[in-house]
Amino acid sequence: MKNVLSIAGSDCSGGAGIQADLKTFSANGVFGMSVIVAVVAENTSRVISVENVSPSMIEAQIDAVFEDIDVHAVKIGMLSTPECMEAVAKKLEEYKPNHVVIDPVMYAKNGCPLMEEQSLDTLIQRIIPLADVVTPNIPEAEKMTGMQIDSIEMMEQAAKRIVEMGCKGVIIKGGHREGSALDVLYDGNEFTHFETKRVPTKNTHGTGCTFSAAIASQLAQDLSLAKAVGVAKTYVTSAITHGLEIGKGCGPTNHFYELYKKAGMIK
Repeated sequence: MKNVLSIAGSDCSGGAGIQADLKTFSANGVFGMSVIVAVVAENTSRVISVENVSPSMIEAQIDAVFEDIDVHAVKIGMLSTPECMEAVAKKLEEYKPNHVVIDPVMYAKNGCPLMEEQSLDTLIQRIIPLADVVTPNIPEAEKMTGMQIDSIEMMEQAAKRIVEMGCKGVIIKGGHREGSALDVLYDGNEFTHFETKRVPTKNTHGTGCTFSAAIASQLAQDLSLAKAVGVAKTYVTSAITHGLEIGKGCGPTNHFYELYKKAGMIK
């Protein structure tokens, strides 16, 4: 079995962050591990408080994993401060893991900022160049590039600009667009579009975390980037389609729907 590490924040409500990543890893057939960089008190409706883990503790967690276990892919999610980013960059440069997927989390589903404003430069200069693929949504891609993205052509232009920041590839998620759910992948050479019908639901808490964790899971199992994204897109679409009515706000996706269905636990 392949082993995949998530470096991200903890969501106590279980729908996003580390919790979503670990569920996704299990559902995609890999062994999941975690480095917690922040503790987020949030639920399906709001973010109440964020407490960052010290850089030294972040480094200690990364050391603990890499000194003992083979890591076949790393997924990076919420990194809220420049100090946190420096700690993660330092250790990834030291251990040089294969298949680094970076989800540049900037906002919670309800729009609450999860990354400090002064962290953007550090994200671009220290974190993005470590990535095999970066997975921003449109607002995050706009923040990174300074562009206004209002068309597929602009998504492609933004993708090129992000690759110029030093990563190998980028997939810009089109969930914030009207119409179908179209994502644009750019691998540094060519574009690939992934399009599905939009699922009419409010239960989308943790979809970005789930998508990026699924990509990391598939890369760890030696799929090409395009194939990994395709499998991840199918997985997250099913998880959204069968999302859970939990909480008073945006409920979580159903990470184990397909497994439960195969096991005969649900119809």
